[in-house]
Amino acid sequence: MSALSIVMRPWFWAYVAAALAFAGTLALMEGRAGLGLLVAAMTFASFSVFVGLGQMFVITLGPGNVDLSIPATMTLAGTLSLKYMNTVPGTELAGLAVALGIGLGAGAANFALIRLLRIPPIIATLSASFLYQSLAIWSNRGLRIKPPPSLAEFTTERTLGIPNVALMAIILAVVFWVLLERSIYGRWLSSVGQNLRAARLSGVPVDAVRAATYIISAVMAAFCGFLLSCFSGGAALNMGTEYLLMSIAVVVIGGSSIAGGNSNVPGIWAGALFMFLIVSMLNSYGLGAGVRLIMTGVIIIAIVAAASGKRRGQ
Repeated sequence: MSALSIVMRPWFWAYVAAALAFAGTLALMEGRAGLGLLVAAMTFASFSVFVGLGQMFVITLGPGNVDLSIPATMTLAGTLSLKYMNTVPGTELAGLAVALGIGLGAGAANFALIRLLRIPPIIATLSASFLYQSLAIWSNRGLRIKPPPSLAEFTTERTLGIPNVALMAIILAVVFWVLLERSIYGRWLSSVGQNLRAARLSGVPVDAVRAATYIISAVMAAFCGFLLSCFSGGAALNMGTEYLLMSIAVVVIGGSSIAGGNSNVPGIWAGALFMFLIVSMLNSYGLGAGVRLIMTGVIIIAIVAAASGKRRGQ
C-alpha cells in the first residue's frame, strides 16, 4: 500500500487529528505521564468503539437509520446482568449471557417497531429507549450492585501492557472489518445503504439485513454496558448517557458516510481516540462539561458540513 493510498483513506485524517490532540494534551501536561495518557485513552476509547461499531452498521443502512436506544440498552444490560450475578464468583459467563440476551431482545424489539408498525427508526429507537430505561430504573431501585471480583479485575487490568478492554475492542474491530469487507452480509449492508430499491430488486433480503443490523447494534450496546458496569464497579442509571452522542460522533469523525452505504471500521478507533483526547485537553484547560459538549457538537457539525460539501463537489 503506497503512502498516497493511505493518505486518501477516509480514516487517515482522523488518526492525524487524534495524534495532534494527543500531542496537545501531552504538551499541557508538560510531557508528564505520557504512557498513562495513552493507556487511559485506549481504555476509555474502547467503550466508544464498542457502541460505535454497532452504530456504524446502523448508519450504513442509509439516511434516517440511527439507533437512539444505545444508552438505555447499556443501562438495562448492565443493571440486570450485575443484579443476576450479585457479586457471586462463578456467575461471570451467565451474567454475560444475560447482558447479550437483553441486547438481542432489544434489537429485535427495535426492528419490530420499525418494520411492523412502520415507525421511522429514529422515533422507534427513541421510544424503545424510554421503555428500556424505565425497566432499568424499576429493577435498580437505587442499588449499586458490584460485579464479581474476577470481572472487576479483568476489566481494569492489562495484558502485555495493553488494557484488556482495549484488546477486546481491537479484536471486535477486526471481526467487524471482516463482516463489512469480506462477508456477504457486508456486501448486502452496503448495497442497502447505497440504494434500497435497487438492493431489493437485485434479490438482497433487505428486511433480514436490517433486522440483523439493529440486533448487532443492540448486542454491542449491551456488551459495552456489561463491561462498563464491571469496570466502574457497578451499574448506574446514567451510565450510558454520554454514549448516545459519542456513538454517532466516532462514526462521523472516523470517515463513514452519514448518508449510508460507505463505512470503514479503522475510523471508529480514530474517532474514539480523538474524542477522548479532545475531552482530556479541555479538562486540562479547566473547562466544564457544558463547554465540552458544545465543542463536541461543533466538531461533529464541522465534519458533517465538510463531508456534505465534498459530496456536492464530486
